[in-house]
Amino acid sequence: MVSVTVLEVVNIDTFYGQSQVLSGVRITVHEKETIALLGRNGAGKTTTLRSIMGLTPPKNGSIRLKGVDITRKQPSEIAKLGIGYAPDDRRIFSDLSSEENLLLAGRFSKKKNDGWTLQKVYRLFPHLEKKRSNEGGSLSGGEQKMLAIGRGLMINPDLLLLDEPSEGLAPLVVKALAEAIAEIRKSGVTVLLADQNIRFCRRISDRGYILDRGVIRHQGEINEIWQNKEVVRKYLAV
Repeated sequence: MVSVTVLEVVNIDTFYGQSQVLSGVRITVHEKETIALLGRNGAGKTTTLRSIMGLTPPKNGSIRLKGVDITRKQPSEIAKLGIGYAPDDRRIFSDLSSEENLLLAGRFSKKKNDGWTLQKVYRLFPHLEKKRSNEGGSLSGGEQKMLAIGRGLMINPDLLLLDEPSEGLAPLVVKALAEAIAEIRKSGVTVLLADQNIRFCRRISDRGYILDRGVIRHQGEINEIWQNKEVVRKYLAV
């Protein structure tokens, strides 16, 4: 069976001002895969996701979503084309309730009669339903991460970008989050997540790319990466 390419990042160079952060980054993500973008803090993971989302457009190279060139499109256009995004800083509307944050995102859903709904998000994250009336700013860090992911799902994306989903969370919360991401994948949503926790990524990912100083240094099946102790020590050990 031929795999459908959902995302193709080809040789992108991204800058902040005069400082080059990404150099020749290439990533391919196929339909229904969960792909891990691995690397230490400062490796370029967040910049890669921001480049895909149009928040920090690359100076060179191209990005395609299901064959459509999105390299120079605005973030709002990219979201409408089918990319959901849960940033590392969550960007929750602190004065809106948890439920209002979700419903606001749902207004931009690609699907009106099926797909991800408020009820489905609550089944994925039951804790959010208990906090549905709480202001977003009053939620814990773990709750805000769940809300950011739920918000990304409410637009019913073809591809969901997750930036540092496990960072700063207690082990039990990380375990619950891994289970939720596995369920998201089962629903048919393709996932590209950026995280430095190889143990977490190993549980839920098919393949991985390792970034270091803005360059892809290694790629392969996630278990192959896990078993390559030299690569893990060189690029992922803290």
